[in-house]
Amino acid sequence: MPDSAEVSTLAAALPAPELPSHWYSLAHAVVHQCRSRPRALAVVDSLGARLTYLELLTAAIGLADLLSNKLGDSSCIGILLPPSGGACVANLAVALLGKLPVNLNYTFNQSQIDQCIKDCHITHVVSTERILKRVRPSVSTVVKLEDVREDATRVTKIKAWMEAELVPQRLLGHLLPGMVAYKKIHFPIDSGNLQQQSSETLSRLDDPATIIFTTGSTGDPKGVVLSHANILSNINAIKVQGHIQSGEVVMGVIPYFHSFGLTMTLWLPLCLGETAVYHYDPLDAKRIGDLCQTHKATTLVCTPTMMSLYLKRCKPNQFDTVRSTILGGEKLSPQQFSDIKNKLGREPLQGYGLAETSPVVSCSVPGELVTYDGRTVAGTRADSVGMPLPGTIVRVVDVDTGVDLPLGKEGLIWIKGPQVMMGYLNRPALTEEVVIDGWFRTGDMGLLDNDGFLKITGRQSQFSKISGEMVPHLAVEDAIKNVSDAGADDVCVTSVADAKRGERLVVVYSKLATTPVEVVEKLRESDIPRLWIPSPEDFIEIEALPILASGKKDLRAINLMASQREESRRAPA
Repeated sequence: MPDSAEVSTLAAALPAPELPSHWYSLAHAVVHQCRSRPRALAVVDSLGARLTYLELLTAAIGLADLLSNKLGDSSCIGILLPPSGGACVANLAVALLGKLPVNLNYTFNQSQIDQCIKDCHITHVVSTERILKRVRPSVSTVVKLEDVREDATRVTKIKAWMEAELVPQRLLGHLLPGMVAYKKIHFPIDSGNLQQQSSETLSRLDDPATIIFTTGSTGDPKGVVLSHANILSNINAIKVQGHIQSGEVVMGVIPYFHSFGLTMTLWLPLCLGETAVYHYDPLDAKRIGDLCQTHKATTLVCTPTMMSLYLKRCKPNQFDTVRSTILGGEKLSPQQFSDIKNKLGREPLQGYGLAETSPVVSCSVPGELVTYDGRTVAGTRADSVGMPLPGTIVRVVDVDTGVDLPLGKEGLIWIKGPQVMMGYLNRPALTEEVVIDGWFRTGDMGLLDNDGFLKITGRQSQFSKISGEMVPHLAVEDAIKNVSDAGADDVCVTSVADAKRGERLVVVYSKLATTPVEVVEKLRESDIPRLWIPSPEDFIEIEALPILASGKKDLRAINLMASQREESRRAPA
């Protein structure tokens, strides 16, 4: 836990903006927009869906009415759907019923999905025939959207329209449990942090809103319990820092089982009354370029890996209307930053966050920002993931001592703010390890510059302790790319145990312009520390680096490759 002494890392950050008075829950925020601007376009997708806010609410209420008799006492409802109009309707419908929509990762294997279902006590899953051809969730009931459409009679459609259009919002709670503002809902889950008190009647803001399962790039998936207040405070702070104005058209391609996609492309545009455009395949560059051009997208939310793919396969003019390219989920390399700026004529906006922080901690913004001490500076820096959101405090501490470090010094990042999760699902001991007095230990390494901008240097797990010195994998990757002309997705540095030095670096790559021997020779001629230079024998060539559905490199799989190769080398002939 960081020392509670004076925080050298900008505790005097801007205060959290107050939530709108009608934001009792995610459902309340969206319904308010549906009633305020019923004819405005809410959702478009590549499958043909096109819904105004009134149509979105009508469809969600209709689905909620049809589901209510099926779900019974189930608290968590699984959703196996890609980014689409149907997925929006399903998430809103479950929220209107006062239950938790749990967007399951359909790229997980069967055993992983079944474990997530077991952890959440899910008995019902909403999906489509297309997804169910790939995954068969182990639940008592699977609700197919195709069947729901067939079951919807004229009477149910009229009833849903009347509730959406005519019933005053203050009375919707009598019909839809999720629209009760002050009823405490008790879920059979233990977040390990915030305990449910049966005697309390609190705002629904304090209730769990969803469970996100981490992608498992460096470990086993964990269920992250987020409250309505977590997500809504994150959305509100993003709106304030990013100066979001009406008229935004957000292009959404990241799946909702990823917190980046859930908050930034589902709940944020709907809670703020903007338009969201969806495509189910984040790697289908040509279609995404066409959708951006056709619907005049103003904001594109994706990972650096995805953006690099779009730049290769799309024409720059397809992104002419895109004012903000918001990138997160992985590090943006200097070369990627330069390529995007040169091809699109504007700087990409980097952000930083985790599932445990709902997810955004910091972000770059167009134009200017006011620093913690009142100065005005440019809102974007090539080597930074931006300034912490209003209400978010970042501190950087020494890995070994936990003592706060001065600005400019690299250490372990801790976060405090309204977006910090309730806890890990059914893992109270693990929650207590990483959330202490409201501070969340991120496991990421980085620093804050003199203006308060955050720079991420890597995961703590992406550092190797070699001969007593912490060696950053990402810095070694960048050095290799510089001397070999490798792309961002061509090289990954990991490590294996070493009897003499503690750990040893291993380079897994798919493409190098020169041989490993020549790469090492060039590294020795550079200013990189000699301790950071891997041996030519520790380069492993593969066809392509494994990538997760979130667009990140699968660090766990890459490390497993290196470990297996090391075991085979040690095995007797």
